[in-house]
Amino acid sequence: MKPVRYLSLCGLLGYGYAPESLANALAGELDFVGVDAGSTDPGPYYLGSGKGFVKRLQVKRDLELILPVIKAKKIPLIIGSAGGSGARPHVDSVIEIISEIAAEKALELKTAVIYSDLSGEFLHEAAQGHLTGCGGAPDFDPALTDELCNPVAQFGTGPIIEALKQNVDVVVAGRCCDTAIFASYPIMHGFPEGLALHAAKIAECGALCARPVGANDSLVVEMFEDHFTVEPPNPQRACTPDSVAAHSLYEQPDPNCFYEPEGKIDLSDCTFEAVSDRKVKVSGSKLIRADKITTKLEGSRLVGFRAVTIAGVRDPAAIRHLAEIENGVRNAVAVSANFVKSGEYSLRFLRYGLDAVMGKLESAGHPLPKEVGLVIEAVAPSQEQADALIGLARSKALHQGFPNRKATAGNLAFPFSPSDFSGGAVYEFALYHITDLQLDFIPEIRIIR
Repeated sequence: MKPVRYLSLCGLLGYGYAPESLANALAGELDFVGVDAGSTDPGPYYLGSGKGFVKRLQVKRDLELILPVIKAKKIPLIIGSAGGSGARPHVDSVIEIISEIAAEKALELKTAVIYSDLSGEFLHEAAQGHLTGCGGAPDFDPALTDELCNPVAQFGTGPIIEALKQNVDVVVAGRCCDTAIFASYPIMHGFPEGLALHAAKIAECGALCARPVGANDSLVVEMFEDHFTVEPPNPQRACTPDSVAAHSLYEQPDPNCFYEPEGKIDLSDCTFEAVSDRKVKVSGSKLIRADKITTKLEGSRLVGFRAVTIAGVRDPAAIRHLAEIENGVRNAVAVSANFVKSGEYSLRFLRYGLDAVMGKLESAGHPLPKEVGLVIEAVAPSQEQADALIGLARSKALHQGFPNRKATAGNLAFPFSPSDFSGGAVYEFALYHITDLQLDFIPEIRIIR
């Protein structure tokens, strides 16, 4: 079996990669280039709003370097979860950038576009007993079906394999599993699925499996019949057995396996061996195929609009009594905010330096810090209401009394003027569930020039 050698461009499209890494990777034959472009890590806003969390200029920079290369080399570029969240607006934004580059560089690109958006009809059917919460998500409320914004399915290797069969230059995929981007080509060419999916799991983050770590750099993977190797093309980075084994656990609760739509990838017999001081060989990964095919669905809903203020607290007495200050502010806002109904808004206080990250899980007994960064957030049905609420909360917090207060001056130090910021729409995940219903995603073939 002829080995397959491929390049993971970087950890996320737009994160960047060293031109030297691309040049070094091209010193050997490549069969394809892949890059992940999306994640749920930044939260539900980007899926709901249809906006990307990586800026357009960043994405264009990464694509305008690689598109002429893949065209000249006659190898495909596979982009997964295009635009950040993989819904139609995100996919179309990437196609627009590709079209702009193609026009500027006189390229003609046969492109497969795979949308992963879900219809209302499908969602209503799925809500009738065909959804299971993923990662601890609560049961789905069917009443929320029509409130979902840009709901998508996260597909596996099948649709990308179908696209590659069309001999395309570029695959622009909607929301898909990270592994599908890199495992589809090897699986299509007969490589063991377990090995291909494990290699893909490591490759999807670029050089994050190397030392020093770098999601903003590239990784070369070479697939063989019974193993694969990983090596960063940047000579300043190196893969070691420890670094690659550690990355096999990335985002996984069990060190012996991870799960994809195709089934369970069993790593219990996996070995990691140094081939050189920069390259690692991995073997022993195998797929235990799932009894039935399931698909993860994602969707968010609009819950209001946000405003925030940021301030510093330096008075030791104020820091000791931040809880009392917060309660006083909440009560004062409830009395004054006649422009929004009780229960329709929320106020949140984040006390950085004290417990903002861990909240109630923070260990007790630590000495109080000398200063605290205070973030106050208001969420309300409209931006105007949220802005008014944060204005009230900020003014109340500035002058709120507390035990042992020695002066009537303000409690807060503001780093900015104006001190308040309109945060725009707020979304929350409402659909983060597995369905046993079958879905088909048919690639659309376009000529982009």
